[in-house]
Formats: sequence, structure tokens, C-alpha cells
Amino acid sequence: MPEIDDYELEILDAYEKGQLKSVAGKDEIAKFKSAARATAIKDRRVNIRLSSGDLSDIQVKALEEGVPYQTLIASVLHKYVTGRLAETSATRQPRRATVKRRATSGS
Repeated sequence: MPEIDDYELEILDAYEKGQLKSVAGKDEIAKFKSAARATAIKDRRVNIRLSSGDLSDIQVKALEEGVPYQTLIASVLHKYVTGRLAETSATRQPRRATVKRRATSGS
């Protein structure tokens, strides 16, 4: 687990002392609750096959985000089907390993 820096310790201390106040309004809280309910209802099981490399990358990302990797996969799929998965310049760039494999596989 990553170490907690001074800023995070300051936030934790303020939380434990009850000094933090929500800045979200009632409408915003209702929206978040609705979204959480919609994404938390998991009534179907799906099995998929992934490459070892992709699974390892997903597990690393999940660890960085502090969520289980299955939750990360479900979140990405949910964002995709709801049109909220935004492509960034980082996602458009192929990984080096992929480029290397493609460059050597055509001979």
C-alpha cells in the first residue's frame, strides 16, 4: 500500500476530528446516490478471457485506483455502454510492446 503523505495525513486528521463538511447540495447527493445504485446492482455473471498482459495491466491500474480489478473492469464497461468513456491522447497511443510485436510479426 502506498505511503500516506503529509497532505493526506492532514485530511485524515481533519476527518477524524469531524472538521470536514460536505460541499455537495441535496440534488448532487441524490444524483450520486442514483448513480451508485445503478452501478452497484450486479445481477449477472460474465466470464471473459483476457491476455495475461492485459490482465496484469488492469490489476496494476486497479491497485493505483484502490479498487478491486473486477470493479474496475465493470466500471469501464459501464462507462462505455453509457457513452461516458472518453478517449484521451494516452488511450490513442499504442503501447510500446504492441508496436514492437507488430513491427516484428510481418517478416
